[in-house]
Amino acid sequence: MRIHRLTAFQIPIAFKRPVRHASHTRHANETLIIRCVMDDGSCGWGEGLPRPYVTGETIDSVWRHLEQSDFSPLRDTSYSSAGDVSRAIDAFHFAEVAADPGIEVRECFGNSVRCALEMAVLDAACRAQQMSLGDFILQHPVASEFSTPCNEVFYSGAVTSTTPRGQWISALKMRLFAFRQVKVKVGTDGISDVDLLRRVRRIVGRKVDLRLDANEAWHCEEVASKIAPLLMFRPTSLEQPVPHAEVAGLKQVRSQIGVPIMLDESLCCLEDAQRAIAGGWCDLFNIRLSKCGGISRSLAIAALARKHGLGYQLGCQVGETGILSAAGRHFACNVPDIRYLEGSFDRFLVRESLTEQDLTFHYGGKGKRLNGPGLSIDVNECRVRELAVRTLEIIVP
Repeated sequence: MRIHRLTAFQIPIAFKRPVRHASHTRHANETLIIRCVMDDGSCGWGEGLPRPYVTGETIDSVWRHLEQSDFSPLRDTSYSSAGDVSRAIDAFHFAEVAADPGIEVRECFGNSVRCALEMAVLDAACRAQQMSLGDFILQHPVASEFSTPCNEVFYSGAVTSTTPRGQWISALKMRLFAFRQVKVKVGTDGISDVDLLRRVRRIVGRKVDLRLDANEAWHCEEVASKIAPLLMFRPTSLEQPVPHAEVAGLKQVRSQIGVPIMLDESLCCLEDAQRAIAGGWCDLFNIRLSKCGGISRSLAIAALARKHGLGYQLGCQVGETGILSAAGRHFACNVPDIRYLEGSFDRFLVRESLTEQDLTFHYGGKGKRLNGPGLSIDVNECRVRELAVRTLEIIVP
């Protein structure tokens, strides 16, 4: 099989409500969608969400990667399996392009582009072979020793509101929806985290697993004092408490606070994971497909975590459409021991649905296994083209 056509779309995806945390407030995404057509007509879709404060990418830097890279090695190669496609995408080198002014470039620069590309081509290749992305994960060389299929998974909820009334309403929704796990955003200026957590814990009850996400709001020397008054609410982890530039200081912080630390903004690639393990900086990784460069590279990070006794969650980028939600579902239903699972907020958050299927989790946060070929979804191509504000033909017949 050969790649017959690759097309990229820039699509603004508006949210039904703003999502706030200590570092950013987001009302919409500039989403990258890639469509791949194989020479047998099999069509696949991929999605990536550039985040300048995470991977250093913007939608403009993404476009520069697409415009300036030489895709002829992918176009001119014949593939015998989805595994061949995966290895080719993983080895593919994007052009070296500049980041937008003032943005630091790390090893993860370009990861959202790679994620969208890999997902689109894998979706098409798996459809050509009449296999699901989940089956591909089960057979992946990196994951074959530990991957285990399951028929359902349970997503966690999140409380992100910055007002007491909003926090109360969000917590009540978490209880009524019977979430087993809830993430609470802390560290926002002007908000009492003690009052916030007291409010949330009172409403969701004692049995719900609460974890905290500070989104780089604190500095190493103050984490212990910030977390001390919150321990009475029994948080099970603290996500990215300090800026990426200070992440090495978390080794000492871990010895001070007694709460497992999870890396997010500082965990975007295998190199990040290796440094964190060598430095003893954390207990958990937050793996997100878009920021970590797609399925194969995310599997490699999970495998490394397992090897060294670290835990991991599968997170999501705020405002993912059903394309990334489907990929996350396949990952979650085939990779065991995911400590926390985020995503599939589709109809609760995004205004524009690109998929015919509704990937939103159900009561209790339940999400069922997807068994169709590829991503197991149908993308509304007419809707994609209608919403696109920029289109680029990457590979043409």
